[in-house]
This record gives sequence, C-alpha cells and structure tokens, in this order.
Amino acid sequence: MELMRAARLHIPSRTLTIEEVPRPVAGPGQVLVKVEAAGVCLSDVHLIGGSLTPTHLRRETVTLGHEVAGTIAELGRDVTAWAVGQRVVLQAGDIRDGLVLTRGVDYDGGWAEYALASVDTLFHLPDAIPFEQAAIIPDAVSTPWGAITATAEVRPAQAVGVWGVGGLGVHAVQLLRAVGACPIIAVDPLPAARRRALDFGADVALDPADPRLREQVLTATGGRALEVAFDFAGAAVVREQALTLLAPRGRLVLVGLADKALTVADGALFSYQQHQILGHYGSAVDAVPQLVALVEGGRLDFSRSITDVLPLADATKAVQRLHTKEGDPIRLILRP
Repeated sequence: MELMRAARLHIPSRTLTIEEVPRPVAGPGQVLVKVEAAGVCLSDVHLIGGSLTPTHLRRETVTLGHEVAGTIAELGRDVTAWAVGQRVVLQAGDIRDGLVLTRGVDYDGGWAEYALASVDTLFHLPDAIPFEQAAIIPDAVSTPWGAITATAEVRPAQAVGVWGVGGLGVHAVQLLRAVGACPIIAVDPLPAARRRALDFGADVALDPADPRLREQVLTATGGRALEVAFDFAGAAVVREQALTLLAPRGRLVLVGLADKALTVADGALFSYQQHQILGHYGSAVDAVPQLVALVEGGRLDFSRSITDVLPLADATKAVQRLHTKEGDPIRLILRP
C-alpha cells in the first residue's frame, strides 16, 4: 500500500495534523490528481475553529482543501476522455444523490499529495495559467462570480456595495469592475483592506464605523443608494447596516457564512421599498471554465492574489496567518 502526506482535521477535537495515509486509488468515473497547489480559505479557518461543521461527512476526520489544481496521475478504468499528465483545476464540490457536497468538508480534499476527483468536477487548465493562480479560481473567485452574475444579476452601471474585502470580497471588487458595475463601494473596518479594495478597482472604500457612512454612500451614488449590496463578512451587523443603504428594489446578497439570526429591523419599510435578501453558496458548474477562459484571454489576472506559497507541512502556520491576518494575506497556497 502506497502512502502519502495529508493535512487531516479531526472534527470532534478540531485538531489538524499532517499524517501519512493510504494513497487513494481512482475508481470508476474518477481520476487521481497529483496536487500542485491548494488554497487556504477562511472557511478552512472556521472549520478548524469550530464555527463551521461538515453537514454530510460520514467520518470523524477529513482532509481539508477545496481549492485544488494539479495534474492527472491515474485514471479510473472507465475514464477515456482524460489522460495522465493533463493539467486540471477541480470544482470545489460535487452533487451526489441530490446533495451538494463540498470538497475538503464533506469528503477528502486537496491538502494532500494526491486527491481523488470525479470526472464531472474536472476542468482543463491551460499551460499559461500557473497552478497557484488556478487553484483559487474554485471558491475564492467562482463564488463571488456566481453571486455577482447569477444570484444578484448585476448589470453595467449599477451601484454596488461590498462589505468585507478579504479573500472573496477582494475578488468581488475585481469582478464587479469587469462586468461594469459603477460605482463600486467597498466597506471594511481595516485600513489595509480598504487600501486593497482601491487597488483592485473599488471607486470608494469606506469605514463601516464612520458616522457619515450613509452620507458618503449617497454622495458616491448620486443619491441613488445601492442597487446591490454583498455581505462577504458573514456578520449580523453587516447585514443590518447594508439593508439601510439599499435603493428601492435593492438586493442584499448573503455570501459570507454565518450561523446567527437574520433580522430585518423595519419590516414595513422593507416591504414598501420592495427589498430582497438573497442567499448565495458556491457557484454553478460553468463558473470555473468561464473564469479560466477569461484568465487565458487576458481579461482577468489573479497574480496579485497569491500572497505566499508554503509547504504542506506548514498548513497549521498558514491557517494561523490567515486567522490573524499576518501580512494582510489575500490567499495563501499550500504546495505538497
């Protein structure tokens, strides 16, 4: 039996360890991928910290990592459309028996030397796109892309607000710029995050604690307020604040995950203004190939998103850096 290294999270104790585990074998409809790069996401931090718990995991331990790129190392016996050595990026999840399952949460992911993938979660990765940049496309980029284009249906020249300019929010700013939203107003309590938002294409970056916030939003939008607001922070206070800044028929899209109650302070005003609150999770199956095509075509560039690349052995260090925001990271990458 061949062994490999993997970063394994024991759910009952929330203990993350690097272990030697059996190397998987590709079954029917599967390929084995040699992992070249795997992203570290804030949801990984939440899993380790205990604020998120897998819904469909059938064991007590799981290999983390839902942002994965690599090369095909082995084919299942009935797989004919792919070849060993092909470069691939993996969808962040899968649908099995009608359930939406997340890689690295509900089943083993890519913080390992090798990862199993169903063929319907594979996408070809052009040679021109580095593995490190490709790995973050599922989730860090595809989740805000789906929120913007599918859930919110943002149109050119619409005024939008982005609360939380972290790993997802910063890409939302970049993608909103690409689809023509205007103005793009970023809201974050951290000065470094606000500077980053401006670097990535925001027109205005504001402090949510500023008592002049409403006045500043109205000034930036010519009195319109926000046609769409995105919560990438997953915080109740963000959602309550964003609702007060929506234009008539405005939409609040909840992307950041939170297990707290959602409160609408003035239900009558909410109805009168015909506001909407929309939940969003992940992305459709066409999001990753769309984004790969946009990167290959020179429309998008994620090179600035990779803050650092660390060896798999430093997975715990990477999680800590993301948790404490040491070095103001956008995305940290693990390389087995």
